[in-house]
Amino acid sequence: MAKEKKKKAAGYDKYVDWKLFIFPVVLLFLILLLPTPYGMKDVGTEYEVGPKFVVNFLTQELFNIKSSEAPQWKILCARMMEKSMRIGSLNKDRFIKRDIKWCKKYKIPVDENNFKKVQNYITENVTPEAFNKIMKQSVSYRKDKLKYEDLTGKDKKAADKGAWHIKVAIAMGVFVVFCFITECIPLPGVAFCIGLILVFTGVVSRKQVAMLYWSDACWFIMGSLMFAAAFVRTGVDKRVCLAIFRKLAVPNVRWITLIFFVIISPLAAFISDHALAAMFLPIGMLLYQNSLTKDVPEDPELAKMLMIAIAMACNIGGPGAPSGGARNVIMMTYLTDMFGFDIGYFQWVTYCFPLVIIMIPITWLIVNWRFKPQITSLAPAMQHLKGEIGKMGGWNKKQIWALIIFIIMVYGWFTEKIFYQIGIYPVRLGIGVIAVAGAVAYLLAGVVNWRDYQEKVDWGVVWLYAGAIIFGRVLDSTGAAYWLARTVIDFLAPLGMDSGLPLMAISNGLTSVLTNLMADGPAAAAVGPIALNMAGLVHPGSTYLPFMAMSTAIASSFAYCLIIGTPPNAIVYASGYLEPKDYLRVGIPIWFVVNILLLLLTGIYWTFRGFGGLPGF
Repeated sequence: MAKEKKKKAAGYDKYVDWKLFIFPVVLLFLILLLPTPYGMKDVGTEYEVGPKFVVNFLTQELFNIKSSEAPQWKILCARMMEKSMRIGSLNKDRFIKRDIKWCKKYKIPVDENNFKKVQNYITENVTPEAFNKIMKQSVSYRKDKLKYEDLTGKDKKAADKGAWHIKVAIAMGVFVVFCFITECIPLPGVAFCIGLILVFTGVVSRKQVAMLYWSDACWFIMGSLMFAAAFVRTGVDKRVCLAIFRKLAVPNVRWITLIFFVIISPLAAFISDHALAAMFLPIGMLLYQNSLTKDVPEDPELAKMLMIAIAMACNIGGPGAPSGGARNVIMMTYLTDMFGFDIGYFQWVTYCFPLVIIMIPITWLIVNWRFKPQITSLAPAMQHLKGEIGKMGGWNKKQIWALIIFIIMVYGWFTEKIFYQIGIYPVRLGIGVIAVAGAVAYLLAGVVNWRDYQEKVDWGVVWLYAGAIIFGRVLDSTGAAYWLARTVIDFLAPLGMDSGLPLMAISNGLTSVLTNLMADGPAAAAVGPIALNMAGLVHPGSTYLPFMAMSTAIASSFAYCLIIGTPPNAIVYASGYLEPKDYLRVGIPIWFVVNILLLLLTGIYWTFRGFGGLPGF
């Protein structure tokens, strides 16, 4: 029964519903055929020709020479400064800490000799004040002085091309969101439509699109679903599940889900939410499958409740500490680079972890409110597990190897970044490579064979998230997310919502919408610089600046509404028990509640505490 439900929930047995699918198709073409707004042309100018013009501006300001006539080391200096400007880093101290790895990361051509010349020149000849001044002038030049209507020839064609890419990204966004919400086409098919749209519209080439479908996040999801299959195959999931819940006096589903939140959410502030979702997915599936009876052979609400609880528990924990996600570090870096304010690790925890504590009972109540299972007592499931484990006897060889490999894999997830930074690992592995390595290790140890992976892994979810990664990257790289953020904030500014809590509400809301469409890091990166710049103008040198940085980072974790919003959402979708609308059932009320709660946190708790002696706002 569970297997049949899986196919139904995932929608893989359905055909295209043309009565619905025609709407996103028409909207896609309609947006593409409409005249391109000037705002898109302006952003296209900034993204496509802005770097070249800013580099030329910097070489003239620093060396009194055009970029076309400058030697390589001076071009390198200007390119490094231009990239630093684009990521919000405007001070000299940060610039002189750059290294060759940083240049290569951002694809800036560099060699050791020219790099040393750049560092020596900036260190010896440019004061911190002068450096900051020229960087601010560069920002102003790119945003205000570089106009689309002033461009000619190749530069205008490049700006038009950039504007077209933005329009394609927006049209594709409408298409994708409609398809995900209505499930009018099988969702893995939507993932492939994303690549086809990008190739047919000229945004990427046929060679590029194939490479875009893989990333570390996709490898992680694939590897984590493979090790979950190994856990189920060997029965380790039953032993772990019973170890966690066996001491419950009353194994009611409400208390089970509360334990999920109490365990997972605080941990998600310090370790990967991807890993936690993958670890608890087999447990949630096992609890459901062993709760079914002859009287109640199927209870979709119970399955959905357990799966959604795992995903939401992972999602709400991220803001609690800087280690909870890249978005937190991105906003901390922006704040330091743009205004010189530092937020320490422990300081961040004292400001932001209370939100996690408050959200645990609230999210738990919402999940229990939105789902009404027929089966409420999981005591039969626990008894069934005890019986099955009793039949197993002691730990066998496959189970021991499954657990050992899993522990090594989890240890690798937690430590690979630190070990790389301190030089133990010569290369950065990434959590995806470690997950796939663990899946291969299960094969080598004889724990599973490939047929187990073939039958028990939902490969459609892997492709689904691969498409989501491309979608988010395109929104970021084309400037579409930046255009959306700038358009919304600029539109609301004349309404008196460009300062104080109203500005923060706009920034938080915009970030929390974008993060459901793309990765949390790019969402924070798109809104963060705009919001912080406005905050610096209306509330200079006040507590508002660090508060804006923290609130933007927190809002970028509010990816509750769509499957593609965050890896935990995609991972639990692989269970086969969820439909896209199930995320909306809990995601929308949680989204509104947490946005209001974040404003209250800022206006009451943060304001009462203050920040490092800074005046209030």
